[in-house]
Amino acid sequence: MRPWLYLLPAAAVLLPLFGYPMYMLGLLSVFDYRQAQVSGGQPTTFVGLGNYARLLSDERFWQVLAQTVGFAAALVVATLAVGAFLAVVMSRAGRLPRLLLGLAATAAWAAPAMTGSTVWMFLFDTDLGLVNQVLGVEGFNWFYDRWVTFGVVGATVVWHSFPFVMVTLYAGMQAIPREIFEAAALDGAGQWSTFRRVVLPMLRPLVTIVVIQSIIWDFKIFTQIYVMTNGGGIAGQNTVLNVYAYQSAFGSSEYGLGSAIGVVMTFILLVVTLFYIRALYRSGERL
Repeated sequence: MRPWLYLLPAAAVLLPLFGYPMYMLGLLSVFDYRQAQVSGGQPTTFVGLGNYARLLSDERFWQVLAQTVGFAAALVVATLAVGAFLAVVMSRAGRLPRLLLGLAATAAWAAPAMTGSTVWMFLFDTDLGLVNQVLGVEGFNWFYDRWVTFGVVGATVVWHSFPFVMVTLYAGMQAIPREIFEAAALDGAGQWSTFRRVVLPMLRPLVTIVVIQSIIWDFKIFTQIYVMTNGGGIAGQNTVLNVYAYQSAFGSSEYGLGSAIGVVMTFILLVVTLFYIRALYRSGERL
């Protein structure tokens, strides 16, 4: 019981901070709440699950949801791969290379999403972009094709996200006793075998944290997509769920429908997170 008492001060702050917005989000989702209701010109109408029924019967919603899930899954895998690889590099590098890599990663992590997205847009600009100049390609538009656009935006998101994974896993590696690596070397284990059979199992709790964080961050991506594709790309081909919610709520002034999308997103994230944690416990892992 005592460990839970230590969480009470944080819970006293976080529960109202997150609970009230979630309550208002759920409340708005069961009302027909548009600009007329915001301005007071018309009374608010209770529609129950009408917004959800309308949402689930919308083919566009399912297309955007599938696109969001696929894009987020690719981002999670790429972020974990890049972060884990660079964490291993940091653990084996000398002091100066490790310092430079840490500073570079910190700069990427600290850069605001809006600023980073703008810089990457300049790098991939059709006429003046450095990437086209280096590749010797003239006039190639990186933001025309759906999948090429997702690739560029995905690279930007990974650039923002990998430092968290890298620093977390690197800290975990540093906490592993050196005797374990020496024992693995005496048993004839190579570097890859040592990482896969020794390091990775010991880092499983940290991997769980970074996976869950990455799922949450990548599933609700908004800034990079909105800025780099000008609101979802050509004919909305690069729209993800958070952008779709924004367009529904503020573009069409249907705040009740936008709130319903937010509730659905929260529910999906909770289900995915709980499923992942349950799968870990069933496999015998403890957090």
